[in-house]
Amino acid sequence: MSTVDSIEKTVVAAADPPPVVHTAATLWLAAVAAGAFETVLMVVSQLAGGTALMGLLPGAGFRMAVFAGAIFLALRLRSGQNWARWTLAGTLGVFGTLSLLIGPVEWLLGGGSIAEVVAGADTLWWVFAASRTLHVAAVLGALTLMFQPRANAYFRSA
Repeated sequence: MSTVDSIEKTVVAAADPPPVVHTAATLWLAAVAAGAFETVLMVVSQLAGGTALMGLLPGAGFRMAVFAGAIFLALRLRSGQNWARWTLAGTLGVFGTLSLLIGPVEWLLGGGSIAEVVAGADTLWWVFAASRTLHVAAVLGALTLMFQPRANAYFRSA
């Protein structure tokens, strides 16, 4: 192996993200997949309930734009772009998580009964609840991993 080949391999290896960053990016992509799945479930459910498609398009379109932005940011995160890390943390990590949790928390504070909901839950409810749980877990996991010491060193060196 020549010296040039050795240097090229070293540069490529140095540019590869550490496992925590790779996993964080993968978790962001998993969160996007869960969010897209939840959107499909909501749209299908509302269409079955008689809601007009045109009434659903603005909300679904907005969610798809957010998902596209999240995919872009997750890919930039993996390539060492520190601005992408902070953008993901601030927008989807904070505001996105709040948007996922505020409805259920308000419902609980308003006297909602988990036991009653679970007792009357159908398959669609369980599928949605499982997806939302995985969605939130993926976001929280990605946030945690993005700021681990090896991730911090990677973003400083990039």
